[in-house]
Amino acid sequence: MKKYTTFFFIFLMLPFIGFSQDEDVKEKKVKEKLARPTFESSAVIDNPSVNLYNKGSFEVSMQHRFGLVTGTNDLVGFWGRSNIRIGVAYSILNRLSVGFGTTKDKRLQDFSIKGAILQQTRSNSTPLSITYYGNATISALPKGDFNMVQDRYSFFNQIIIARRFSNNVSLQFAASLSHVNAVPTTMKNDVFGIALGGKFKVSPGTNILIDYSQPLVSYQDPISSNALKTPKPGISIGAEFNTAAHAFQIFATNYWGIVPQENYVYNQNDFFKGDILIGFNITRIYNF
Repeated sequence: MKKYTTFFFIFLMLPFIGFSQDEDVKEKKVKEKLARPTFESSAVIDNPSVNLYNKGSFEVSMQHRFGLVTGTNDLVGFWGRSNIRIGVAYSILNRLSVGFGTTKDKRLQDFSIKGAILQQTRSNSTPLSITYYGNATISALPKGDFNMVQDRYSFFNQIIIARRFSNNVSLQFAASLSHVNAVPTTMKNDVFGIALGGKFKVSPGTNILIDYSQPLVSYQDPISSNALKTPKPGISIGAEFNTAAHAFQIFATNYWGIVPQENYVYNQNDFFKGDILIGFNITRIYNF
């Protein structure tokens, strides 16, 4: 009889035990809320940021680079030639987005994907955010500019590791691989690179941004067998102004390209020799 009484007592207590366990799970879930966005936009000037938007978000972006500041009658590059990209991206899941953009220089059409591998939590049980970004790009220049259709293609893959250290400071480190199908014989089709970006908040709606990109490659200059034609690192510094749905970045940079692989593979502008241009990025988020 005692055995049956014990079983009956345990049976009556099961709902309360289950309820208690559910409460524990709920408390853990509350503690595992994601940290606030590491950056205010999907880009840290010239490199993608670690950020992803909620499912159903639609991003429209415009990126503009004016001409090099020559010190002549060019109004700090505003009257020189310009490079422009207009793009859109849609978050099909909370941790996954796809995008498309078109760029003026070389008529590049890029198809991109961005996905979160890890996301930083407020409790710091996950102390970092890790995101993958990749694109496949095709040039729409006239047929006569290419020997084969495959010569139009280039690709970019990047792993971004970031941390929001406080409300005022966020940093990210990225490693990338750029691939261009057709390059001069003195260059390499594959270029590894690293990048470092940071955000420093100076007021509720204003940030200072820095972005540094370093290609890890050397090219042989065809003119001289002793000289190396190495792509120059990218250095950018600027200010960002944001609202709930907008982000506006204005900056000085030595990068003319906007699609990342163009910069990592081809850039010859030297920031320290005064090869600087003014640029801006504008993004607008719509939530559906």
